[in-house]
Amino acid sequence: MFRYYLILFLTFLILLFPRNIFAESSYVLPYPSAMPGSIIYKLNLIQEELLRFWYFGDFGQFKYNLSQSDKYLVEAKTLFDYKQYLLAFQDLQKSDKYLKKIEPAILSAKKNGKNTTDKKKLLKEAAEKHIEELLKLKQNLPQTFKWRPEKQQGRTLNLSEAFENSIRVRQEAL
Repeated sequence: MFRYYLILFLTFLILLFPRNIFAESSYVLPYPSAMPGSIIYKLNLIQEELLRFWYFGDFGQFKYNLSQSDKYLVEAKTLFDYKQYLLAFQDLQKSDKYLKKIEPAILSAKKNGKNTTDKKKLLKEAAEKHIEELLKLKQNLPQTFKWRPEKQQGRTLNLSEAFENSIRVRQEAL
């Protein structure tokens, strides 16, 4: 009889405190590159601008924008982990900006008679992975953050709104 009550009690506890389970995407985000504050980071920004011209054509732009969106999301994730909220907030916005440029590249490729099925599938996988990571991050961060630089006016960063916007951008890409 005691076992019955113990099992019932444990089941009750498991149901009372559900765990969040995130879908695991097969899409793999890149390893973080040089981070802001590093000497190499400025060189990476110059390289990024040069690569923008290197990747031409519809599929080239698709690849470039997706890689940049991934890169800035990983940077944002790392910076949020280290409580560098301003830099992370800015990187999250950059990731959104690059992700928004992907759909026009796919539409242009389709208009030019190219098969875009694989690219749409890849974008869907990437968007799902991005959303998965954003939801994980959002759980452990404050809703807002007051950023106060030395000897200057501070500003409030609405992190919750930034995450909602980023998730919405990625859901539109699905």
